[in-house]
Amino acid sequence: MSKNVGAFDRVLRIVLGLALLGCVVAFNGNARWWGLIGVVPLLTGLVGTCPLYSVLGVSTCEVEKASP
Repeated sequence: MSKNVGAFDRVLRIVLGLALLGCVVAFNGNARWWGLIGVVPLLTGLVGTCPLYSVLGVSTCEVEKASP
């Protein structure tokens, strides 16, 4: 799979994923399991590819300019 997640998007996904995973530790009861959703943005941020972006044809990667 080609990379379709840009640098800013990757950092944002990693931070959001870690914050959501922190909810697993911070909360008690059933609410803590919602924090496991943080695995998805964390993995897509680390890998640099988002399957949903691929389906929708979206890319936040910078376009490389060809040098003359």
